[in-house]
Amino acid sequence: MTSEQPRHIIVIGAGIVGASLAYHLAARGARVSVVEAGDIASGVTATSFAWINTSCAGPDPIAALRGGAIAAYRRLEAQVPGLHVRWHGALSYGTQDGRTSPQSRLIDRTRIAQLEPQLRQAPQQAVHEPEQGALDAVAATHALLAAARALGATVLTRTPVQEFAVSGTRVTGVETAAGVIAADVVVLAAGTGTASLAAQLGASLPIHASPAIFLRYQAPPGLVRGIISSHAMEVRQAEDGTLLAAEDYVDDAPDHQPAAMARRTASAIRAELEGAEAIAPDFAAIGLRPMPVDGVPVIGFLPQVEGVYACVMHPGVVLAAIVGQLASGEIVDGQPASALQACRPARFLA
Repeated sequence: MTSEQPRHIIVIGAGIVGASLAYHLAARGARVSVVEAGDIASGVTATSFAWINTSCAGPDPIAALRGGAIAAYRRLEAQVPGLHVRWHGALSYGTQDGRTSPQSRLIDRTRIAQLEPQLRQAPQQAVHEPEQGALDAVAATHALLAAARALGATVLTRTPVQEFAVSGTRVTGVETAAGVIAADVVVLAAGTGTASLAAQLGASLPIHASPAIFLRYQAPPGLVRGIISSHAMEVRQAEDGTLLAAEDYVDDAPDHQPAAMARRTASAIRAELEGAEAIAPDFAAIGLRPMPVDGVPVIGFLPQVEGVYACVMHPGVVLAAIVGQLASGEIVDGQPASALQACRPARFLA
């Protein structure tokens, strides 16, 4: 890439990562078109627990990137109307996964009971991370795209990409049922669909769909003040009182299907929280997270073909704000971001 500003950038994918890219690119003065095969936030964004944190278990090759996630969301809150994060902090105990962040504090039972008074039996100790929060990922995606539109971006939904327009070794646009859309740069931000899009261009991106279960319950207000992550449950409560929970996907056995998991998780929540007796399952689904084979995001220009930038990762919601900020600078200004160095697609060529 040169430092010359691209005339037109297509972002494939209207989840929260694509929406963040669209907004940041448009804010830098680029002409942006978002092309989405389904509807806005209709993929894994809609089934995300959306816990904004910087925690990591063990060595972290993207520590610099993850470390900027919270500050990037705070900037977006000030810039984007309708984008709100609830910075209510998180409590973790009994999970034994070793996750920590620089802001982690070990607190005792008295303080735990103050933070989460509905816990039936507060643990002796917990890790408290007061700077963490959560958001409504679907609402945030719509807010980002509305802000991008206000800056001149266009958003085309239910418009799958059929093929790429290619001239020599350079991609010059995308072909859809409505015709060819020309572009100077095409950004692949289609979650689990990114690998198949890259494959059309002869690029192999080893990304698999990692399932997780997302649950939503009707619940009385005031059950959970922040985020609770324990051996028994991972829960938070939205502003409208909806109780949200996340569970690991085990297998496709009947007892591990979303509806069965929703019933079991409800029992666990009732056992842990005073006042939770009346919670009722409202929604249960499997979300397919795009997981690179080495666990590290795939962000950068494809080395096999000119004019294509890949942007796919887990955790996508956590990193959407900071990645949108940094990747847009690379695409528009041609200035590499050091925090993205470990994420380059070229690492898979070996």
